[in-house]
Amino acid sequence: MNFLIIIFLIILGIVLLLIEVTILPGITVAGVGSFLVLVYSVYLAFTDYGPLAGFLTLAFVLIAAPLLVYKLFKSKAGKSMVLNAVLTGHTNEIDPEKVKVGDIGVTIGRLAPMGKIKVNDEVVEVRSTGTFVNPGEQVRIIHIEKSLITVEPLNIS
Repeated sequence: MNFLIIIFLIILGIVLLLIEVTILPGITVAGVGSFLVLVYSVYLAFTDYGPLAGFLTLAFVLIAAPLLVYKLFKSKAGKSMVLNAVLTGHTNEIDPEKVKVGDIGVTIGRLAPMGKIKVNDEVVEVRSTGTFVNPGEQVRIIHIEKSLITVEPLNIS
């Protein structure tokens, strides 16, 4: 009877491990439960059937559990769980022909200190020099570094 209990515990531990890896990733109840159930099955094999059965059970658990996880991710069902998308988008690409240092634009929204301006019929995200700039005010581009544009408000008096 204990033999069936050990087999059941090993199967339950492996099922919990697969649930942990696929459905509930991270350290959750399924992962901790899987570890405890597998350890208890090995403990039962040692205490009920001796060292040979215990070490055989331990070897089976240490080989079968990772092997089944590996096989799961190599199967068709496992491949559908893995993200294969490649991101090709770009953020705030600045066309150096259209936006240059010294250009004057108008704020679309409030720069606090980040926001958007319209300059040369282009809408770009910018940051101010640290001051808040209200919508509709004119600003001058003072620095462009990669995708970051720095502006300062124009003081028209």
